Amino acid sequence: MKAAIEEIRAVLADPVAENAFSRVAELIRSARDYSSVGIYRVNAGGIAIMSWSGPGEPANPQFPASHGLGGEAVRSAETVLADDVTKDPRYLTTFSTTQSEIVVPVLHQETQAVLGLIDVESERVNAFTEEDSVFLGECATLLGQYWR
Repeated sequence: MKAAIEEIRAVLADPVAENAFSRVAELIRSARDYSSVGIYRVNAGGIAIMSWSGPGEPANPQFPASHGLGGEAVRSAETVLADDVTKDPRYLTTFSTTQSEIVVPVLHQETQAVLGLIDVESERVNAFTEEDSVFLGECATLLGQYWR
């Protein structure tokens, strides 16, 4: 995971990096073998996909900030975890194969406002551990530092 963090840092620090968010999504997904990783922007219009890495485009590329686990992460400015999405009424279907999901907010360095989200999905129930939460939190911190 340290190697992935260093690669993400390098991608985000490169002022001319093209498709930086797509590269970051892929680095996150491959570091822990996640099914899908989406990076979303949060603004007054709601939550919208910026980039993703996985089997296909998310079913909901844009949705209100009041919906889903992403909406909960925006409201609370904290990580939201659903170990079994079939038992969580907040879950907004992204892929029919998703069994668990973790959403980590990307916070502005100074104001702590939610700028975006890292949304990770797995095809396994109870897929995410404390190690995943720490890793994704580090990724979110880096994104918050370099958000353009």
